[in-house]
Amino acid sequence: MTGTAAVDTVHVDLGSRAYDVRIGRGLIARAGDKIAPLLRRRRVTVVTDATVGPLHLDALRQGLGGIEMTALTLPAGEATKGWPEFTRTVEWLLAEKVERKDIVIAFGGGVIGDLVGFAAAVLRRGVRFVQIPTTLLAQVDSSVGGKTGINSTHGKNLIGAFHQPSLVLADIDVMDTLPARDFLAGYGEVVKYGLLGDATFFDWLEVNGPTLARGDKALRQQAVSHSVSMKARIVERDETEEGDRALLNLGHTFCHALESATGYSDRLLHGEGVAIGCALAFELSARLGLLSQETPGRVRAHLRAMGMKTDLSDIPGDLPDADALMSLMAQDKKVQDGRLRFILARDIGEAFVTDDVPPDLVKALLTEALSLRHG
Repeated sequence: MTGTAAVDTVHVDLGSRAYDVRIGRGLIARAGDKIAPLLRRRRVTVVTDATVGPLHLDALRQGLGGIEMTALTLPAGEATKGWPEFTRTVEWLLAEKVERKDIVIAFGGGVIGDLVGFAAAVLRRGVRFVQIPTTLLAQVDSSVGGKTGINSTHGKNLIGAFHQPSLVLADIDVMDTLPARDFLAGYGEVVKYGLLGDATFFDWLEVNGPTLARGDKALRQQAVSHSVSMKARIVERDETEEGDRALLNLGHTFCHALESATGYSDRLLHGEGVAIGCALAFELSARLGLLSQETPGRVRAHLRAMGMKTDLSDIPGDLPDADALMSLMAQDKKVQDGRLRFILARDIGEAFVTDDVPPDLVKALLTEALSLRHG
């Protein structure tokens, strides 16, 4: 890990769909300079939510300078990521007479980024959009790579499209207003990058993670830049998740089932589920004899040192039994030919994709984890 310049630029090289991710301080205040070269006419439409809007929408309006801006504010929270608010967004964009050459701005966390990206993908068969992610989780994960979508009653992110943004502006300063719990939830996605493909980054996080969480902006910028760079390289190799990109789902097979079991509520934030899922994936890997018995303990120790959720016992309220959790896992998008795909590891930084995991072993792991909740 090396020092960072004032603004880091990560280029996502996807040919005609290539774009830059800019990471640094004060980017919202300079948004107009960054976005103006993309515009055919000096106006943008912005979609945000009821948490981000009151805090940052005026700053974005000022930062856009002479660019005309209209905005739609949606309710905050995961429940927004469904058909009703999606329909409302598309109809609003049409009422605003958004054209194919215009720019729609997604200004918020992962929920807003996913929903607005999907709206842009289907509006007039595809309009351009810019991501301005306001959470750590969105900056390192959902704003990069072009995955867009909404949730269904059948599961998370089951309706969507691949639609790459034209630009991503990750302003480190905007995280100042992020509640500590939300920041740590985002850190679940940061640590995932070290676990899946970069042991040196995980070592760096073990040393610097607590200082980064306390607000060190230079360290935050380094962590975001490194995470985005790792994701960009994976997306370049596998844009539509036919192979390597599935590695980014480390911890997510467990996570999505737990999110469904908790009703996509504040009982479990996405990044918290990712952290618990990563811990379970490493435990499962150890039980399969793929890595040393000490490694899952090292993963959990770091997550605990950061003050994060690490076990099913950290989730408040009731959870379904192991069979019900297995049924929820079977609804995951990563199921192929009826077989669950897991991302397992041979060591920290050495993840791989497999569908060769005995269901009985998964059930035993979940049963044991659930029993500790009542122990």
